[in-house]
This record gives sequence, C-alpha cells and structure tokens, in this order.
Amino acid sequence: MTTLTRLVLLPALLATSLHTLAQPVLKLGPDSPQWELEGNAKVTEYLGRRCLMLNGAAAAIKAFELGDGVIDVDVATPARRGFFGIQFRLDGEGANGEWIYLRQHKSGLPDAMQYTPILGGGLNWQLYSGKGFTGAVDVPQNEWFHLRLAIKGAQANLFVKDMSQPALVMGDLKSGLAAGQVALASLTGDVCFSNFEVRSTPAAPWQRHWLAMPQGTLTKWRISPSLDALARNLEQPMSAKELNETKWQDVEAEAPGIVALQRYREAPHPRVSFANDPSKRLEPQKGMRVIYAQTQIESDRKQTKKLYLGYSDDVSVFLNGRILYRGRSAQYFRDPGFLGIMDAENDAIYLPLDAGSNELVLAVSELGGGWGFIARLADMDP
Repeated sequence: MTTLTRLVLLPALLATSLHTLAQPVLKLGPDSPQWELEGNAKVTEYLGRRCLMLNGAAAAIKAFELGDGVIDVDVATPARRGFFGIQFRLDGEGANGEWIYLRQHKSGLPDAMQYTPILGGGLNWQLYSGKGFTGAVDVPQNEWFHLRLAIKGAQANLFVKDMSQPALVMGDLKSGLAAGQVALASLTGDVCFSNFEVRSTPAAPWQRHWLAMPQGTLTKWRISPSLDALARNLEQPMSAKELNETKWQDVEAEAPGIVALQRYREAPHPRVSFANDPSKRLEPQKGMRVIYAQTQIESDRKQTKKLYLGYSDDVSVFLNGRILYRGRSAQYFRDPGFLGIMDAENDAIYLPLDAGSNELVLAVSELGGGWGFIARLADMDP
C-alpha cells in the first residue's frame, strides 16, 4: 500500500464510533491521547515549541465529528518539499471527504495550495483545479505560521497567515458530505503542528454553487463496472455481446460537465513505473483499471462535429463501433513535469456522425490523481 493510499484511507484504520462535538471549543496539545497517529508521526520539539511532527503520516481526532466549524492550527516545516494540510468531513471508511493542502516547493506559484475532494478512496486533484481549487500563497520554511479553515455548509475558506482575507475560497465542496472526521496530514516532508483547536458552529443552509453547464456538454452517460485494463485490448471496441451483457449504471455529469468516475467506482492505486523513469512511459502499468462510458448522439443529418474532450488518465474513443482516437494524459507521461490536469479543451476529436442515433463509447483508464472525463460537442467552424 502506498503512502498516499494510507493517508487517504487513514480513517478506515481508525474506525471509531463518532459523535458530535459536545463542547464549543476543543483544544488538543501534541501529547493528547485524543490523537490517533498513523504512519511516521511523533511528538517532538521544533523552533521552541512542543508539537506533532508528521511525514507520510496523519493525526486524526478520535471519537469526533465536525460539520460546520472553524479549525485553527500553527504549522512549521523544515522540509524543502512537501504536501501538508487538513482533512475534514471524512466518512467512517475514509473513502470520501475533503482535503486542503499546501506545497512549500510550490510557494508563490498558482498551485501552492490545493483543495481536492477524496472520492472512492482516492484524491481527485487532476479533475478539480483552477478557481476554487488551487491558488498562490507564500509558504514559509523554518518558521511558525497560522492556518485557519472555516467550514460553512457546502463552502469553506482557508486563511494562511492573514486571518482577515482568505487565501483560498472553496465555493463548492465536492464530496457532498455535511459532517465527518478531522485529521492533520503530511503526505511527504516533515511538518510540525501546534496550538490546534476546533470549534463547531451552527449548521448553515446547504447551498451548492454549481458552475454553468456549457452548451453542447454531454451530460447523460452509462458506465460499465471497473475492469482490468491490461486484460483488454483498448484499441478494440466492446463486442455486441459485451455491450448487451454489461450491467450499465446511469450517471449524469456535474457542472461544468465532469463525470467523476470515483463517485461510482473505487480508485486504483498502481505504482506508475514512468514516474521516475520516462523511458518506461510506454510500459504496461500493472493495476490500471478501465471503465467504459456510453452515450447516444442524435444527429439530424450526416455531418462532422467537433468533440472537446478532457480525461484522466487514458482514453480510447469509439464511434459506432470504430476507434477514432487513443491518448494518455497521465501525470509525468508527456514530460517529467506534466501534471495531467483535466480540462475540456485538452483535446479535440472530429466525429463523423450518421443521420439518426450515434453511439459514442469512451474507454477511460486510471493511474492516479483522479478518474474522470468531460466531453462537449461544438459545431464546426463554417
């Protein structure tokens, strides 16, 4: 099991009965028995303070659940590289929830901090990026600074050092969970936490702030069960027999058109061989999973339509039983610094539609960072 998997699934290892905070403010020192430590976690001294130090580790609050509330904590890191922050509204199995984290090696850059939902046992940072998900912030090294997370309904604000203006406004929390466990976590790099406290606040009205759904977005799909990608020829369409015998599940894209497959299927966590060796980028990746997604496109005549397509991490596109496109957009695949962020404008494919009903099938495979796709039709330029 990878460190990432251990952190994401931490609450499953810490299964306890949960109850709502009975007191308005809960303060936990680093030595508190209410911390449940997992991974490389210890109590130590750093920069004159007694603190919790995490590195590939997490510290969850036992027997505690938070809905709306405010979390305050001081942090300091001697590490030059890392991913650290706060997990919240985690379900009892740890398969779903929210995570906001900072990256000191990205200090000052547009993705120095990121909010990602945890869905189906995995992080989804490749699917959700940009406004409301990533932002620039200065992340100090070797000094204490303050974080505050204010959670209210389906929204949250993160404050970094400056407690008057949020550094990141999370306009729509994607897990859909209204309450859950809280944990401090560091995926990698020594990070110290002190002066932790959390207080509950009255539940706010639950209001989703959906983005607009662009015209032409394909929103209604049927998806197959998760399959072993290496056991299939992904350049060949499903046979008529397979199409008929598959137990399809109807799903609908969320604005602005994302089909987050980890809402419906457990995320795989393969060890990607080309992450540290680009020469292995075309090797089969053991553990990769594939889902087939099918929809119908109605056309009043024989014509060619442009399909804007974003996907994570690997796709084959079939129209009426013929392959039109195969691509991979996984992290590290196109170059060593490539992140694999998904966007509808990642690729354009030209669909030769017949008059009447046309069957579009996507074979979408996952290697990590979020499993999903987004597809939108556009008229050809005259």
